[in-house]
Amino acid sequence: MRVIIAAAGTAGHINPGIAIANKIKQEEKDSKIIFIGTTRGLENDLVPRAGYELKTINAYGLSKKLSIENIKKMYQTCKGYGEAKKIMKEFKPDIVIGTGGYICGATISSAHSLGIPTMLHESNAFPGKAVKLLAKKTDTILVSFQDAIPRIKNAKNVVYTGTPVKIKKHEYGVNEKNRILKEIGLNETKPVILVSGGSQGAQKINEAIVEIIKNKLNKNYQMIWATGPKQFDVVKGDLDNYHILINHVDGIKILPYIYNMEEVMNVADVTIGRAGAMTVTEIANLGKPSILIPLPNVSHNHQLYNAKVLENVKAAKIILNEELTGEKLNDTIEEIILDKSKMQKMGENALKVSTNQVEDRIYEEIKKLQFEI
Repeated sequence: MRVIIAAAGTAGHINPGIAIANKIKQEEKDSKIIFIGTTRGLENDLVPRAGYELKTINAYGLSKKLSIENIKKMYQTCKGYGEAKKIMKEFKPDIVIGTGGYICGATISSAHSLGIPTMLHESNAFPGKAVKLLAKKTDTILVSFQDAIPRIKNAKNVVYTGTPVKIKKHEYGVNEKNRILKEIGLNETKPVILVSGGSQGAQKINEAIVEIIKNKLNKNYQMIWATGPKQFDVVKGDLDNYHILINHVDGIKILPYIYNMEEVMNVADVTIGRAGAMTVTEIANLGKPSILIPLPNVSHNHQLYNAKVLENVKAAKIILNEELTGEKLNDTIEEIILDKSKMQKMGENALKVSTNQVEDRIYEEIKKLQFEI
């Protein structure tokens, strides 16, 4: 099978593409797969690191605002359509798959015009502009959440598959769990709260945790907190202002980044963070109660819709970014952890929207499309 995967921008767009590529290679070792991206996004690091060739074209998000800069971007994006078409004529793919980013417009449109079977994967519960605009041209659209299906109009074929993620559920024994907690610097005596604002951190969440520490509110729980590499020194400075040493906060382990996230997520009792599609999927798959603070000012407020997937089954509490304070966050944590039956029920509810064998489902849809067209 010869496959082109279009993915650009963030890890949330690129990693599902890489997972799909890996699944195809696993099933069909002789497959030839290349990626199309831009020169600006994380694809320039992640795709070659995964062992795949990346070809780049011009592609930008289009704005309704009329300006010289936007006119230039529009011209470059139109140029990218021709660049994508040229790549496809040379590579001759059996199928073109888009997993997110502005790159999908040029690649899916080019493939459609050449009569090449097309597929899009939408990770968010509220589909982005690209999916809505390309719905008629795309042969199959895969979605991560059932909630996305009624939000995609005029599509030929929409299939619920879930999103492929790296973090899997593990049932650790008592000794193994205690070993992991000990290595973190925590123990088995209090509930463990995991806080992470994503790979870059989240300033508003970090400010709330500093407030919790300053006021010594964390009496009933322990915490492992990833500040984000770029914000670690900022947090350290904030704590220094209160004469608190970042490496000596009672019951809280503070790190720039958590490298063993799979272990930590599995031993944590509650997770706190943003509501990116992959994060929400991982929380559901692991069956964890969560407190979600959706990132504001993103396209169609899609993180709020992602968070509502868990809130609607009573698996998560949502705190809006502008309403987040240390006191409110602490109250919400204690509302969950001080009621063990509630905490257990929230975890069970999360599993109701979990997805299994995602890569198998996606590969099955690829094969269907390959033989149907």
